Amino acid sequence: MSDSLPMPITAPLTPSQRAQVINLVRRAARAEILPRFRNLGSHQIDEKSGPQDLVTEADKAAEAMITRGLQIMFPHALIVGEEHASDNPEIIDKIADAEFCISIDPVDGTWNYAHGLAVFGVMVSIMRFGQPVFGMLYDPILNDFVIADAERGAELVMPRGVRRKLATSKGGPVEELKGFMPLNLIPADKQAAFAASMPRFGRSAMLRCACHEARMVAQGQMDFLLYAKLTPWDQPAGVVAIRQAGGHVAMLDGSDYRGDAKTGYLLAACNVETWGRIRDAWDFLVDAAPENTAPPEKNSFPGEAAVDSDA
Repeated sequence: MSDSLPMPITAPLTPSQRAQVINLVRRAARAEILPRFRNLGSHQIDEKSGPQDLVTEADKAAEAMITRGLQIMFPHALIVGEEHASDNPEIIDKIADAEFCISIDPVDGTWNYAHGLAVFGVMVSIMRFGQPVFGMLYDPILNDFVIADAERGAELVMPRGVRRKLATSKGGPVEELKGFMPLNLIPADKQAAFAASMPRFGRSAMLRCACHEARMVAQGQMDFLLYAKLTPWDQPAGVVAIRQAGGHVAMLDGSDYRGDAKTGYLLAACNVETWGRIRDAWDFLVDAAPENTAPPEKNSFPGEAAVDSDA
């Protein structure tokens, strides 16, 4: 049990509950997301903070359907959906004290979705007192999902129940690493330095979809992922999946990640050694780094022993 939390952090769902959540997300995708894909009119797409930050009728309808289903299954849970929280940001402040919080990203990669690109997903995570303990990252097009929790390794579950255990890549020197780098989300005063650092890496990319970026790191197809905009619906599911596939995830200043974090940079890498190399390449992003920013030897959940990804 963690000294800073009021109770142990354990795997949050029974197998039956996991199946219910999976089926709910699939039904919402079939009913609300896929029928609207490439069928949206301009009146069904709105801007939130700007032209790059969109919301569609599919986002709102899918979130409403998933929220209703989760409220029936977990009537005492705090449910934080992206679209509801965008209009009611004060709900994010309740996450730290919530024993059972579910976050929903009903259509992650909305810009892609609204422009007819098949790179979008649905993410559901569970947090306990701000600590992510369960994550599901669903691809409605392929009807498969990555799933993990604090006591199990990450898996890719394909149609007909085919399952494959996931493991992150072996990493290596910076010059050989492949990763996702959100240049457009870096503050303007640091964009030039960040852009200058990008050619040091073997490959830089951005999918505009945190769901698929995290899935690719958890599957060992990419080596790292930097988040420069923190929300409780974009990161927690991927954090659990990457950690349980053998990766290391921490804030760039070396501190622990919490699902209610609103500022800072979150770095997810294939292993702790690679995390450290990338962090050193981007130390200029940290305005006031603590004296010791070396990451711990192994990611583990509060109150839990470190999990072997092959277990």
